[in-house]
Amino acid sequence: MKDNKVLKYSYIAVEGNIGAGKTTLSEMLAKEHNYRLILEQFTDNPFLPLFYENPERYAFQVELFFMTERYKQLQEYYTTQDLFQQNTIADYFFLKTLLFANSNLLAEEKRLFQQLFHTLNARFPNPEILVYLHRPIPELKSYIQKRGRSMEETIDPIYLEKVQKAYFGFFKTKPDFPVLVIDMEGVDFVQMPNAYDQIKDLLCQQYDPKVHFLKLKIPMVSG
Repeated sequence: MKDNKVLKYSYIAVEGNIGAGKTTLSEMLAKEHNYRLILEQFTDNPFLPLFYENPERYAFQVELFFMTERYKQLQEYYTTQDLFQQNTIADYFFLKTLLFANSNLLAEEKRLFQQLFHTLNARFPNPEILVYLHRPIPELKSYIQKRGRSMEETIDPIYLEKVQKAYFGFFKTKPDFPVLVIDMEGVDFVQMPNAYDQIKDLLCQQYDPKVHFLKLKIPMVSG
């Protein structure tokens, strides 16, 4: 059931580690508030299953493919106007391209990749707000297993830790837009309407351009 709450931001990016729930949240918010939705097309990357099995060998290929596909998708979006949907929610932020690459590439590959990234990134605006869904590694593994994507079965918890560290390393750079790091441990916002409502409430508020660490107020369930 829809409410009368109005989200404060016209361009929202939802981020998180693999399995954090960023796509599901983006879809729910976009549907309820009539936002244009940009979803990452990760299943089209032919190198991804190979990367999960052999990260060192296929890291450059998988990251280069991701970057070019994200670039094409965002470029098409920004050159297409929709008179009926002026607001946007995306389940990724283009900068994640660099964060993942910095975690996965060798030094020489990283230098080349960074040059390409900064050239492409200059064409896109930052989101007005970035929502980062933070879950502990064991919980991420549980969600990954539940969604049953065969290519993700071999993801190593160590890799998930690397991804997590990359995001928190970015947060330390003091981004010039608001970042909401929401503690999602034990929170299934699909099954917990109260949790979803609280996330919406957070997006109805104005924030200073810095990183804000937040925790939802989930009522205790008596056994």
